[in-house]
Amino acid sequence: MIRSKKTTAAASLFLAGSLAACGSSPTDPDVTPSQQKDIDTLRQVTATYTDIARARSAGYTEKLTECMSDPSGGMGFHYGNPAFIDATAKVDEPEVLLYEPQPDGSLQFVGVEYVVPLSATATPPSLYGIPFHRNEAFQLWVLHVWAYRANPSGMFTDWNPTVSCAAAK
Repeated sequence: MIRSKKTTAAASLFLAGSLAACGSSPTDPDVTPSQQKDIDTLRQVTATYTDIARARSAGYTEKLTECMSDPSGGMGFHYGNPAFIDATAKVDEPEVLLYEPQPDGSLQFVGVEYVVPLSATATPPSLYGIPFHRNEAFQLWVLHVWAYRANPSGMFTDWNPTVSCAAAK
């Protein structure tokens, strides 16, 4: 099959543009360009938190839960930054970091959870164009973002079937 230089150049340009739009992080096919821009911002500000020691140095010192799992998947351990838990939610200041325990005892950063106390507002906050939902058990408005672990159930779904608490100690 013979392709013209024009067709090959157009295909190369399209592929290069598509890859540039994705950045260096994987994207979710159900994520809008606006959401992807915010996810990229989130990844930029949280990239160093793959090291739990750096997350703790940045204020994520409160272990809020044990490793959480459900038949729908897992969330892992929740580490919160008390300074961020207030009446506002900001893309670049996630209140909670999610970590999956590893067999060697280390923790792998898998995502974030934005939280706002129910008592702070009667209406759900919104980020990424998505309204938070109520978590009655913890009396919070919540939104998860699986920025560091692909979630076949969706980028913003609570439970991630690829996250496990099997190695929790």
